[in-house]
Parts: sequence; structure tokens; C-alpha cells
Amino acid sequence: MNTLYLIPDTWDITLDSDGNIALSTNPYSLAQDAASAIKTFQGEVYYNTTLGVPYAWQILGQQPNLEFTRAQLIKAAMTVPEIIAARVFFDDFVDRKLTGQVQVTDSANVVSAMGF
Repeated sequence: MNTLYLIPDTWDITLDSDGNIALSTNPYSLAQDAASAIKTFQGEVYYNTTLGVPYAWQILGQQPNLEFTRAQLIKAAMTVPEIIAARVFFDDFVDRKLTGQVQVTDSANVVSAMGF
């Protein structure tokens, strides 16, 4: 599955060597799409308000249990088509910023990873 390539540090689109909008392909695209799903607030996707993570209601402004947060992030990652398994690892929690990595397994049993 192709998706727009997003620069990992800025999460912005970029151009390829021919001047076209850059695309990414499997397995990288699946990991990137899972990270995008993790960054999506529940209710933010106007055509399906059930997608996303319940940051506003159950995570932000709270002292959430890390296992609850991990489960919510995995649930979001699993909404990406072709992903059959997802794992979330937390790296750091500094100045109210949680960073980590999502590792996904696709239907061909290929594992790919992306930071969030």
C-alpha cells in the first residue's frame, strides 16, 4: 500500500528526485500509517469519529496508566489495513511529551517500525 512519505522529524510531506510528491511503500508505509493513527485524536477524523486515540478524554490532563495508554495506541495502529499485529514501546516521558516506537507486522509477516 502506498502512502504519502512524511519526513520523520517534522511529519511534513516532501518531494522525490523528480519533483513529485514523495510516496512510501510497504513495509515502511504501514509503519508510518500506524504512527499517524497513533497521532490522531479520537473525533478528529470527521468521516469516522470513532477513529483515533482518546487523548482528550482519558489521557491528557490525567496521570494515565502506561499500560492503558499502550493498549489505546496499539488499538489505533491496528486500524491500518494489512497490519496483523502491533507492539508499542515507550522511550521517554519528558516535559509532558511521550515518545516511543510502534512496530507492526503485516500480512506477509514483515516487521517494520516507526517512531512517534
